[in-house]
Amino acid sequence: MYRELWEEVGLVANQVDLLGSTQGWLRYKLPKWLMRNHEKPLCVGQKQVWFLLRLVCNEEDVKLDLADKPEFDGWRWVDYWHPLTEVVAFKREVYKQALSELAPFLSDVDIKKIRP
Repeated sequence: MYRELWEEVGLVANQVDLLGSTQGWLRYKLPKWLMRNHEKPLCVGQKQVWFLLRLVCNEEDVKLDLADKPEFDGWRWVDYWHPLTEVVAFKREVYKQALSELAPFLSDVDIKKIRP
């Protein structure tokens, strides 16, 4: 997780608090028109473990351009459930499951600290 955190947003372990994770792998399959059946590596979907992190450093410490091929071009604070309205349809159930599993790790204090 920390390797991905560094590669994708330029943060290290002491810049976040780990609040929780999903209990196991969450899986989704790609729609047939997105599957790479005849390419290497074969890709028909993904399995993921999700983590809930609290940012404990300055927002300016988030760096999206450290990788040769950055995965993100921007970020912003949103309501906890907002990703369900933005994600592509074939990933929506995984997002719903992940956010539902992670929600109990948020205390009332954490929820008030979530910045819009």
